[in-house]
Amino acid sequence: MKYKYKTAQDGRQRPTVRLLAAAIGTIMLAGCFDGDSDSSGDNNTVDKGPLLPSNGQYQADIRRTTNGVPHIRANDLASAAFGHGYVQAQDNVCLLAEAVVKARSERAKYFGPGPDNINIINDFSFKAQKILSGAEAEYPTLSDESKAMVEGFTAGYNKYVSETDPSDLPAECRDQPWVKEIAPTDLLAHYRIVGQYASGALFSTGAVFLAIPGEDPAAAQPTPVMAAKSDMALPDVSASARTLASSRDNYQETGLASNAWGVGGDLTEQGRGALLANPHFPYTGHRRLYQVQMTVPDYLHINGAGLLGTALPLINFNDRLAWSHTVSTSRRFTMYELTLKPGDNLTYIKDGEEKPITSETFQIEVNTGGPNPVTVERTFYFSEYGPMLSANAVTSGGLPKWGEAGTAYTYRDANENTSGLLDTWLGMSRANNLNEFQDVFRNCGTTLWVNSTYADADGNAFYIDSSSAPHLSEEALGVIEFKRGLSPEYNQLFDGGLTLLDGSTSRDDWVEGECAGLTPYEKKPKLVRSDWVQNSNSSYWSTNPAAFLTGYSPLYGAEEAEINPRTRLGIKMLQNPADPGFPDAPAPAGQDGKFSAQELISVIWNNRAWYAEAFLPELRERCTMIGATPVNGVDLTPWCGPLQTWDGLYDLDSVGAHIFRVFIGNYRNQFDTDLTVAFDPANPVYTPAGPSAAGKGTANDAMLQALATGVQALEAQGIAPDAQLGEVQYYRPSGDVPPGGTPVFQSQPIPWHGGDGSVDGAFNAIGVVTDNVAEDTIFPRIAPSTIANTAGLSDGSGGVDGWLIARGTSWHFGLEFTDNGPQAYGLVSYAQSTDRMSEFFTDQAERYSNKDFRKLYLDESEIEANVISRMEVSGTR
Repeated sequence: MKYKYKTAQDGRQRPTVRLLAAAIGTIMLAGCFDGDSDSSGDNNTVDKGPLLPSNGQYQADIRRTTNGVPHIRANDLASAAFGHGYVQAQDNVCLLAEAVVKARSERAKYFGPGPDNINIINDFSFKAQKILSGAEAEYPTLSDESKAMVEGFTAGYNKYVSETDPSDLPAECRDQPWVKEIAPTDLLAHYRIVGQYASGALFSTGAVFLAIPGEDPAAAQPTPVMAAKSDMALPDVSASARTLASSRDNYQETGLASNAWGVGGDLTEQGRGALLANPHFPYTGHRRLYQVQMTVPDYLHINGAGLLGTALPLINFNDRLAWSHTVSTSRRFTMYELTLKPGDNLTYIKDGEEKPITSETFQIEVNTGGPNPVTVERTFYFSEYGPMLSANAVTSGGLPKWGEAGTAYTYRDANENTSGLLDTWLGMSRANNLNEFQDVFRNCGTTLWVNSTYADADGNAFYIDSSSAPHLSEEALGVIEFKRGLSPEYNQLFDGGLTLLDGSTSRDDWVEGECAGLTPYEKKPKLVRSDWVQNSNSSYWSTNPAAFLTGYSPLYGAEEAEINPRTRLGIKMLQNPADPGFPDAPAPAGQDGKFSAQELISVIWNNRAWYAEAFLPELRERCTMIGATPVNGVDLTPWCGPLQTWDGLYDLDSVGAHIFRVFIGNYRNQFDTDLTVAFDPANPVYTPAGPSAAGKGTANDAMLQALATGVQALEAQGIAPDAQLGEVQYYRPSGDVPPGGTPVFQSQPIPWHGGDGSVDGAFNAIGVVTDNVAEDTIFPRIAPSTIANTAGLSDGSGGVDGWLIARGTSWHFGLEFTDNGPQAYGLVSYAQSTDRMSEFFTDQAERYSNKDFRKLYLDESEIEANVISRMEVSGTR
């Protein structure tokens, strides 16, 4: 098995790409730096082990323990994946089926054009991005291990679908024609979409669709294939694509977040390693995490959770090591400005030579309400780097349209190919020590768009940005930095997440090397410690302030830059493990300052928030000073009272948390002008700080004005000053209908603790989602209409009050290695199943609400002692 790929701040106003001046194209400078284009990577292989059933029959023993967690035991890897595919379908068949419809570019076929024609735009964009055709092309190149897992998982899914009466499926997909058996290449196509969440998927809502010479809206319109259908009136898809493509302000923001700590033996009760895993992912859609324990004797023994559809869990532990992931600040794609041949929009000049822009015509089917879908087609264009791109749409007119300034734009995606996805995580899962874990990345393994934070039984703590970052030469990187200093427009583009390179010179090509254009292991940010490493979505630079990481490619993120409030609070707790800080919460590691597994899960649930600890004492003082004097017409007296007694935590019974939230939601917009202590790279945790004393305690006080504005939002919704957080913040799933239906709530509100990671600065980060479909899907959900600067407080319309939580802390646990093996405690906060009729639909949500963690079983005797059901599944390979 080879891991090598075979082919190619919170509270601050962020720069956007929407205001970028068209003049940016004039500074695509020729190189003037000496470069470094070296790369390296080993091609080590490992013993293949038992991959396929010797008798041609998949066979898996499935035992479910507490809260429906499946424990799968099989004699070969394919059969273990077979069992995994079967149980995932049992619990989440509708989501898996819709994911395949999406990957096959068949949403418009089954569900029509969709709101703003998004189904047509997505279907064509995924065709152009080679989601399915690329999977079909790369499938023969997969390692034997990956083939075993993909084939096994597919067969398990198909077994469940084939043996289940369509009328017995959950309401979201009951009797639907799109729930059917799939091919292994369909599953691999889904992986390609997963891999491009933070790259190509950002362009699938219109930027690729609009990329035609001249960007003429009429030419972008799909046309019917058959003349007999020429009278079919398609909606204005081009206009929709431009609106959708222009709606994104920042290409660094993915909407995903996480906390992870690797604690070394110096800071654990047992003197071995420990891990805090706390992904903040959506509670709906394809990015839900699903827990499974898998055993193939003498080959694989893991417990963890992965995104729906992945044949192997992704955030795992085995007997010797454990890891978690956090979304990286690295860049997973680069844009190229092509210099066109004069008078020819389909030829560009590179290194003085003419290069063709090629084209390909794709067809999709669209349900227009008739008895059969109508086939329409469109032509798309490609450079050597990948699909062409409407940079004009991406930057809302900042960059020129194709051909307007003698230029055109395209991009290269670091995660276009995901053939190594399962190999990477299998290698991590089978590693027995730090060196073997690191070997996965030495051999070009990649975790797509996330960092890895690790701990092991030997007491090591390890961090690596293991994402797919493009490998550029030192010369090319030097030119980027030169342009950023020279041009505010170019720097604005870069800060907005768009790395614009010069397509007229091979200087800006990726360095291929052993890792096919990805940055090799020796150039990735990484750190080994015996005390701790951490990441909460700030850059690698602040992994541990005792050993700042510097000198890496700017494509990995910023150095000596402000860190987000979750990172600040996490580092504070790690630096002061025996100190409860403010307020008088339990010390993170207890009185001895040494972490245990239960203390680590409790760190997540202690519900501390950075901004409360930083600003609550000052706000209380100013509340006392203002007394009954109105601020912007608001009497703050009844609202300041709860703040004076609030415990500073975001627990269910906390009184005052909701008031502070709407205060900080407004005050954070004034950090740049009101804070008096500037950010200091030597002290990143405690700076910036210091509210201004101007007008302190008067009606002109910036803090009190922010409080008054927030209070007005609470008063408008009839929320009382003495409301407990659990009365106004809750989880409540909705759906129960197929695409196009009217969703309903599926449970009573479940009180939800935690705070918004960006607005409140809460470590246990949760949040409101305003999309009216489940994440990455077209399944309808009930979504709030929210009030600005309140962290998502509903305006009371649509039957939604308070804060309706739909993302954040999901699969999370605390783990410690002991002399008796790993001991871990945690939950999947929203539960295993999306089927409302399942007993595993909200059971863990109730446990999360009550802070009732469960043990995570890896030991065979513990598994067997806690079995609540068992079955054997089999099928012919």
